[in-house]
Amino acid sequence: MPIFTGSGVAIVTPFNEDETINYPELKRLIEFQIENSTDAIIICGTTGEASTLTDEEQIECIKFTVEVVNKRVPVIAGAGSNHTAHAIELAQGCERVGADAVLLVTPYYNKTTQKGLIKHYKMIAESINIPIILYNVPSRTGLNITPQTCYELSKIKNIVGIKEASGNLSQVAEIAALCGEDFHIYSGNDDQILPVLSLGGLGVISVLANIMPKETHDMVASYLEGDSKKATKMQLEYLHLINELFSETNPIPVKTALNLMDFNVGNCKMPLCEMDNKNLENLKEAMKDAGLLK
Repeated sequence: MPIFTGSGVAIVTPFNEDETINYPELKRLIEFQIENSTDAIIICGTTGEASTLTDEEQIECIKFTVEVVNKRVPVIAGAGSNHTAHAIELAQGCERVGADAVLLVTPYYNKTTQKGLIKHYKMIAESINIPIILYNVPSRTGLNITPQTCYELSKIKNIVGIKEASGNLSQVAEIAALCGEDFHIYSGNDDQILPVLSLGGLGVISVLANIMPKETHDMVASYLEGDSKKATKMQLEYLHLINELFSETNPIPVKTALNLMDFNVGNCKMPLCEMDNKNLENLKEAMKDAGLLK
């Protein structure tokens, strides 16, 4: 069985002015997501600014999320690192506090070979018992998981799927062909939800879902229930907003959008800073068009 089918939100981490985690607001965000049909919570990923959290903050944030969610939907915890031993420690911490699965981004900056990738993920997989979703986002890491490497990793029992954010649909198709239906593919790009579903994907790990959880869930559900016309209409209708959510480095625009919607998620941590004024105005217009602002 897949960890989830549908729309999983790559949820932001709200911060107080002193850059500590704003736990009351995180609880509010989680409840907002669950009330609006989100199918999984992905905590402490890229959108959650995990790279700016201490290990203690990251594990505590995951523990809090697990407790608030209380088994209503799966909780998938970010545990990636460019240091294999560190990734193992994080993954074990996620398992210890009750995460249902971990999301593991490829090693960044120092990178590695495809052989090194297989060894890296194999070592982590052998250190935990919960499922692993690979996360392929070469635009941020400088490293691509090739379809053949993905196939080799799919043979490992608890490596069950991939968040594919390469933007390369031919690669997604090859992964699907090589790995088969038992290996679960999730879109990592909100502008490619429908194309990935058409290749056998089970859903999306979404930034858009932070501000439009019900709509993102409905888009995926419509497609999976056979109403591809409705799903396609929704994908195209939200394309302008999706593009504006990525007009600057994620999660700058989506945290800005949430604050505009009267959530209190605070600023991103440096070196991520406030939006350029022109991009901000474009984001506001897209939000108005989507009915999120008056």
